[in-house]
Amino acid sequence: MLSRVANSVYWMNRYSERAENVARFLDVNINLTLDLGDTMKEQWGPLVDTTGDRPAFEKKYGAPTRENVWEFLTFDLDNPNSIVSCLRAARENARSIREIIPTEMWEELNKSYWMVRGADTASALDKPHDFLGQIKISSQLLIGMTDSAMSRGEAWHFAHLGRLLERADKTSRILDVKYFILLPSTSEVGTPLDLIQWSALLKSASAFQMYHRSRGRISPSQVADFLILDREFPRAMHFCLIHAENSIHTITGSPVGQGNTPAEQQISLLGSQFDFAYIQDIIEEGLHEFGDRFQTRLNAVDDAVFQTFFAARPVELVEQGQNQSQS
Repeated sequence: MLSRVANSVYWMNRYSERAENVARFLDVNINLTLDLGDTMKEQWGPLVDTTGDRPAFEKKYGAPTRENVWEFLTFDLDNPNSIVSCLRAARENARSIREIIPTEMWEELNKSYWMVRGADTASALDKPHDFLGQIKISSQLLIGMTDSAMSRGEAWHFAHLGRLLERADKTSRILDVKYFILLPSTSEVGTPLDLIQWSALLKSASAFQMYHRSRGRISPSQVADFLILDREFPRAMHFCLIHAENSIHTITGSPVGQGNTPAEQQISLLGSQFDFAYIQDIIEEGLHEFGDRFQTRLNAVDDAVFQTFFAARPVELVEQGQNQSQS
């Protein structure tokens, strides 16, 4: 597969997953404002922190409010992590590889982008659950089309890899925001407000029911353990890393645990730190510190994926007649 095509497949899925996650965060936060009323008046700012765009937001909008955070994360074309910007980037990547992906995928991405692009900000905010629900459903349709209509070749594995790395990134961010920013004070740990917010965190990852089936009552340490270390839940960070590593090795043709490419080495290094981890050790170290370190190492994985699969290679001249080979 051409590196240009692989790069477009990879980023099409990263951007689509990012748009869905932003929609999830907004939807859950709106539900919280209905449940908690005035206690949520200062809770819109943390949503901006989940995308790492607080400085850009404050420069343009100032103090966070329901209306300007909604505008920034949904319709702001100057914000590269807004829903409309992510869908635009996903659509452009899909447009450049229409011969590679199923026609239905292109049509769904195109429809989703124009639905958001043509929406009225005020009307969407009046009925946010309907609007955000359409974005989430569209993303789920794309995942279904990827799994049911694409051959399990390199293109599928690049799509899978991009979606999983983006998903692990957003799960780590929302955990960090909850633990260190969203809770007003340590005196509220264990209170009904605290439990409601941990429940909201699970719902933002569609993890609420699966958590209760496997862990029972809500406990902060158990929620963190489920979303970080669980090997079976599709939005848990460890699950994402396991299956991202499998896709990388399938693409390179090397067995898992072997391989000398930067991508194989970096994903193996990051994944190995989860294999024998315990949530008590992570909490003692600090969820914030753990999340920061994970973000740094996940960025290293993304850089390694670029260097291994997408970076341009110099052409080497071979002194055998007029033959040429590409490095």
